[in-house]
Amino acid sequence: MQRDFPVVCVGGSAGGLDAYIRLLQHLPSNMGVAIVIVNHVRTFATKLHEILPGYTDMPVELISEKLLIRPNHVFIIPEQRDLHIFDGEFRLEPISKPVGWPDVITIFLRSLTQNWDGKLIAVIVSGYDGDGAAALCGIKEVGGITIAQKLDTAWQPDMPESAIASGCIDFVLSPEDIAKEIVRIARTESMSK
Repeated sequence: MQRDFPVVCVGGSAGGLDAYIRLLQHLPSNMGVAIVIVNHVRTFATKLHEILPGYTDMPVELISEKLLIRPNHVFIIPEQRDLHIFDGEFRLEPISKPVGWPDVITIFLRSLTQNWDGKLIAVIVSGYDGDGAAALCGIKEVGGITIAQKLDTAWQPDMPESAIASGCIDFVLSPEDIAKEIVRIARTESMSK
């Protein structure tokens, strides 16, 4: 089983839907990359797996326990769960921080740095709080690439602002330009194999 294709983790919250749509609309469906949307939502059921298929030709799946991660798919974290990756499969745990702002993005990014062989791309888009920022330096340490949404294109700039403040962001781009950068990285990765 292939476990060395690039994984793009897109972390967002309030205003994230706009960023996810704008990103997916500009991504080809066959670039050999898995997109994992880690939406920092705790209380209500996610509807992203119902909304986003209208904006991409890639299959969009709500993550279930032991679901295999595959390229050319979009995966959505379910609510009330921490997400991990192990042996090429998603693993779900009860959310470890049930009160206050969740840190589901940070938890998943740290799991990727420990358990994934392929290129990692961490993208932080619109949202409240600073989830994800604490894991960005770790992504860079394993050779990954980090991207924050350009603040004036984000409905809620807190999360990308925290990401930029970490000092470990490679690019600050609009969702459309984030898509272009992901395509460029995917092409570079496929040529280096």
